[in-house]
Formats: sequence, C-alpha cells, structure tokens
Amino acid sequence: MEYIFERITVDDELCNGKPTIRGLRVTAQTILEFLFNGSTEEEILEQYPVLVKEDIEACKKFALEMMNKNYRIKDIAA
Repeated sequence: MEYIFERITVDDELCNGKPTIRGLRVTAQTILEFLFNGSTEEEILEQYPVLVKEDIEACKKFALEMMNKNYRIKDIAA
C-alpha cells in the first residue's frame, strides 16, 4: 500500500487499485460523489462510521490536487 496524498492510499489489491481512504474499502471517489450530490459531512460520517472528518477533508484536497495536473487529449487512430 502506498500513501499518495495524506490519508489517501493506493493498493493494487484493494478496490481495483482505486484511491482509498487509509487502506479501507472506501474509495475517495465514493466520498466525493456523496459530497457532490449534496450529502453533508455528518451524513457521510453516519453512513461510514469508520471515517473521521479528516478523511473527508483529505478526499477534497486530493480532488483539488488532481485538478492541478495538466491533461492532454490525444486522438486515437480509428
């Protein structure tokens, strides 16, 4: 398991290699989807009692950091 950002980890053997929170079976994507769909932090913490507020903050920071990267779309030959 490798920490890639604060509490965000990546392990090829866990959740198909998607970024998770502290090596738990909770992906950063799942938490971000809850937030973007209007769930409050308190609701998320109720749904996932293994998490703490710092885990949710780490997901937000992770998302912001991913947006700080440069991306390029390449054409693929048909």
